[in-house]
Amino acid sequence: MKDYNYKKLRNVGLIGHGATGKTSLAEALLFYTNNTDRLGKVEEGNTVMDYEQEEKKRGISLSTSVASFEENDTKINIVDMPGYFDFQGEMYQGMRAVDIATIVVCAVSGVQVGTEKAWDYCEKIKLPRAFFINKMDRENADFDKTLEEMKNSFGMSIVPIQYPIGKESSFSGIVDVISKTAVKYNSKTSKVESTDIPDELVDKIEEFKQMIMEAVAETDEELLDKYLNDGELCDEDIYAGLIKGCAQGEIAPVLCGSALKVIGIKSMINSIVQCFPSPEHSLPQKAVNLNNNEEVFIKSDENKPFSALVFKTIADPFVGKISLFRVMTGKINGELTVLNPNKEKQEKLNHLFFMKGKNQIPTKEIVAGDIGAVSKLQYTATGDTLCSEDFKIIYDKINLPKAVMPMAILPKAKGDEEKISLSLSKLMEEDPVFKLERDVENAETIIWGLGETHLEVIASRIKSKFGADVILQEPKVPYRETIKGISDVQGKHKKQSGGHGQYGDVKIKFEPRQDGELDLQFVDKVVGGAVPRNFIPAVEKGLRDCISNGVLAGYPVVGLKATLYDGSYHPVDSSEMAFKVAASIAYKKGLEAAKPILLEPIMNVQILVPDSYMGDVMGDVNKRRGRVIGMEPEGKLQKIIAEIPMAEMFSYATDLRSMTQARGTFTSEFLRYDEVPASEVGKILDEVRALKEEA
Repeated sequence: MKDYNYKKLRNVGLIGHGATGKTSLAEALLFYTNNTDRLGKVEEGNTVMDYEQEEKKRGISLSTSVASFEENDTKINIVDMPGYFDFQGEMYQGMRAVDIATIVVCAVSGVQVGTEKAWDYCEKIKLPRAFFINKMDRENADFDKTLEEMKNSFGMSIVPIQYPIGKESSFSGIVDVISKTAVKYNSKTSKVESTDIPDELVDKIEEFKQMIMEAVAETDEELLDKYLNDGELCDEDIYAGLIKGCAQGEIAPVLCGSALKVIGIKSMINSIVQCFPSPEHSLPQKAVNLNNNEEVFIKSDENKPFSALVFKTIADPFVGKISLFRVMTGKINGELTVLNPNKEKQEKLNHLFFMKGKNQIPTKEIVAGDIGAVSKLQYTATGDTLCSEDFKIIYDKINLPKAVMPMAILPKAKGDEEKISLSLSKLMEEDPVFKLERDVENAETIIWGLGETHLEVIASRIKSKFGADVILQEPKVPYRETIKGISDVQGKHKKQSGGHGQYGDVKIKFEPRQDGELDLQFVDKVVGGAVPRNFIPAVEKGLRDCISNGVLAGYPVVGLKATLYDGSYHPVDSSEMAFKVAASIAYKKGLEAAKPILLEPIMNVQILVPDSYMGDVMGDVNKRRGRVIGMEPEGKLQKIIAEIPMAEMFSYATDLRSMTQARGTFTSEFLRYDEVPASEVGKILDEVRALKEEA
């Protein structure tokens, strides 16, 4: 590869709703620029970008991939990101590597939920954006209708810099609005040829050019003066203004074409070079200067010392760990030892390369603004900064979505536990959204993801990458038991079997704790030495050992107060063990007599939804035995604050998505324990019995 400076680089992200043709567009760009011998097709499983076995099987992108090509001495990095909502963490990672996001929209379906989400996230991180209206060759494809929808949804800064020639099956070329030139795709020769603008489009193109001039003039005072004085702007001014307006997020250019038929690809490449911002125009990155702990904003600059952000990690069972990074400042060449300030460790960067799907293209140098990769870093994880010792900074972490759906993971075959444990830790390096926790109480390993598909893909990857089969099932609910009543019981343990006997006798009053604490409250009210002082700790220990098993279903007991007030002992046969046993006898009798009840964990759930779904979501909360505590507006959405039992929450990520057409999101955290309604207790006890019988 040639040497580039950062003015000759373009980093373009492809994002948007699932199945709009993002990967097909990346394949068309690579094919058109002779980087591949044939056009990769998702349905045939032969694309450069979707190279994982699981991606080929499902026919969707599951992770962010990178490839590049060259045009007019400019290197263009394409970052293809998944559109499926379970993998939006991958999109968040990829967005940190690019200077502009191209939101791919289907000309038939128009603006979809994924289009809105992609736009909103670009707004949030202030990333410049453009649109590519794809599938122009399909039946019912409509450029004007889709453009109108986009303007209505996202505002008037959306300007078409291209216009299609022909419609649906007769779609055959593109008019460049700024230069007023047209190209047609010749299906016989498979070549792009210059052509005249069709007569019926001349007025339309003039109208659109006027629209671009107005949009550009509004972003720059100098251009505005020029436009008001002369009534128009030259093409050079339009291109310069477009890059500036685009970089500032004030203008979103619209392109169009058909990725599958490779129509509009040449025009798209021209527009990327002429109208898209280079790293020189990218927004300064927020960072912390470690020398004085002050917040700084760092612009892409090849003359500063080296710094980079690792935006993605690939866990390859054969190659090892591959770290993908974007160089923010300076450049890196040859072998270099750099600092990872997040871990306060040094890393040696050997064997630098560029990624093209799964293929590695070795390089000696990677400059500011470019995207590179390195393998076998020891300490570095996704979101970490790498920098030279004389430029100690930490870039802002990648703001990833929170995993909301738990599943218990079990090995299919005995003896695979270690293999699964190792594979899970490797996959967590690759996918920082996915979380792992051990439920010691129920002896379960719980994995957390963004939805059902996310967790199924993790299970499939464990099998395909590490050779272990797993089963996913709903986690067990950590129920608790307590008492509602008061009991006063005696626990007596007396055993005579020749030689030393065993004797312990206690009288204990059991009642609920009144201070809201969950731990056992043990009160010693023994007077007159009825139970000798040296045996009282044994009574408490006996009770503490017992509270891990309740009398209803064997769940731990909480909120219990036990008052030891009397008992008796034998001068020879009494021992600590005897009093522990006596305490356990009293415990069983006492709890059975004090109205034992089951408690379930209640979650505090915060749900963000558009107004139109409020009624459905609140109705669903009630169906889940939950209650709405309050509502408040949050930006364009409404926040519903609710309390819902954990037992009703396991499939909520999937259910909320289908209820709100994927527009709703939620977070939840443990709040407290509440009594299980009588109607549910029988079901839970039946389940416990069934599990015991199976065991």
